[in-house]
Amino acid sequence: MAKELVLYFSVYGTAKTVAEEIAKQTGAKLLEIIPAEPYDGDRNHYNSLLRRAQKEHDTDARPVIKEELPIADYDRIYIGYPMWCYTFPMIIYTLFEQYDFSGKTIIPFNTHMGSRDGGTYQTIKELAPEAKVLSGLPVEMSDAENSPAAAVENWLKSLN
Repeated sequence: MAKELVLYFSVYGTAKTVAEEIAKQTGAKLLEIIPAEPYDGDRNHYNSLLRRAQKEHDTDARPVIKEELPIADYDRIYIGYPMWCYTFPMIIYTLFEQYDFSGKTIIPFNTHMGSRDGGTYQTIKELAPEAKVLSGLPVEMSDAENSPAAAVENWLKSLN
């Protein structure tokens, strides 16, 4: 049986909520991608977060991941993130540039406010060409906050 990991990046907790639900329903290990320079998780400072995300995007930044991630130990990796500036946060680029996903199965998921996956699932296929990338799960932010259980359950059934 494949060893599974739910790996996620989340600032406001919505991607974390979906990640926790996936881990709960699959029995996979749950692990957070923690940036070396933390982001402000206070929603009252949203404009500050938006400015930082936009600057990182515009400068093609690669935020540093604080701790080594045990990617090599897992066969199937669910990778989750919020949508920022209509794509994934730049730390996800760091992830794919820093780790080898060859021979692994990647199952993306994301939270959004209307942009669905914004083409990021295709980008993951391009960043990890030697990996098998399955159909992703885009979850609207309010659905993620209220209860993503049914959406996750239906999605997981569709993968099998």
